[in-house]
Amino acid sequence: MTVSVRIRQDYSSQELRRLASRSKDANQSRRLLSLAAVLDGLSRADAARMGGMDRQTLRDWVHRFNADGPDGLFDHWAPGQPSRLSEDQKVELIKIVETGPDLAVDGVVRWRRIDLQRVIKERFGVHYHERHVGALLKKLGFSHMSARPQHPGQDAGVISAFKKNFPRALKAHIGHLPKGRPIEIWFQDEARIGQKNGVARLWAKRGTRPRQPADQRYQNAYLFGAICPAKGKGAGLALPYADTFAMQLHIEEISRHVQRGAHAVLLLDRAGWHTTANLAVPKNMTLIFLPSRSPELNPVENVWQYLRQNWLSNQVFDTYDAIIDAACQAWRNLVDQPTTITSIGMREWAHTGQS
Repeated sequence: MTVSVRIRQDYSSQELRRLASRSKDANQSRRLLSLAAVLDGLSRADAARMGGMDRQTLRDWVHRFNADGPDGLFDHWAPGQPSRLSEDQKVELIKIVETGPDLAVDGVVRWRRIDLQRVIKERFGVHYHERHVGALLKKLGFSHMSARPQHPGQDAGVISAFKKNFPRALKAHIGHLPKGRPIEIWFQDEARIGQKNGVARLWAKRGTRPRQPADQRYQNAYLFGAICPAKGKGAGLALPYADTFAMQLHIEEISRHVQRGAHAVLLLDRAGWHTTANLAVPKNMTLIFLPSRSPELNPVENVWQYLRQNWLSNQVFDTYDAIIDAACQAWRNLVDQPTTITSIGMREWAHTGQS
């Protein structure tokens, strides 16, 4: 009959329980609790059952604990087979994936695992199963995700220069203000909210195909929104059109939300109703226009995504008034969460040096 292995005595059961409560590894924690139970006099069989193991497995962990202490109770997995691609080949594969396929050469507009399986075999002489190609991509830091649309005329250099030179541009725009005047950085945009609504992702059981109502009518309104991320506040209006008159109403609404004695710098895109000389800009506001075709510079784009995913998608609006009500309620929900506005809207390039 197997003789029980004596547990080292330099740890008390209380110390082991304290270590278990602090451990971030669930397996180590339950093994510590089993050993603590043994030190308290519980039978080996009951202590093993409490830790979700059999008595022989508990004996093995006692040996590990006696040799290495609490660190011996971590799982130590075998490293497995070494990669068949060298480090240089992995770097080259990363560049291939990031660059994307050439339709004329590769015959596809996006990489699939089966395409990369072929490329790896042709380029490096290594044959992987298609499933292993996916595992390899994950190890290299890639994930299968939806791409964000990008205007073909976008100039990355212009966007980079705008962010780099923004402090200088800001100083030039507000140089006429008295020294010490508080400055608030605001971002503004508009979104169409209507009956032809979006469908957001939702949790559902595997193997099912959940359904959500989707209207085919076209009645809509526009939600004009602006946020001041540093202050966690916003100003919005739901209006029937996106034009100069609507924009005038919105900048006046923003002006009313600027702290008394402060000056707002409003960053916005170059829509026609933004750049028109017919706008009467309030005295406590200065407009700075973002580079063309650069929506990623405007965090209000992310605000629209947040509103749709949480309060606007997966709905049918029977009337125009229902659209307005939903848009207004979504915006009110947002402004009731100032930390969310700050989290979504803060941009280091825009807020460096701003209070």
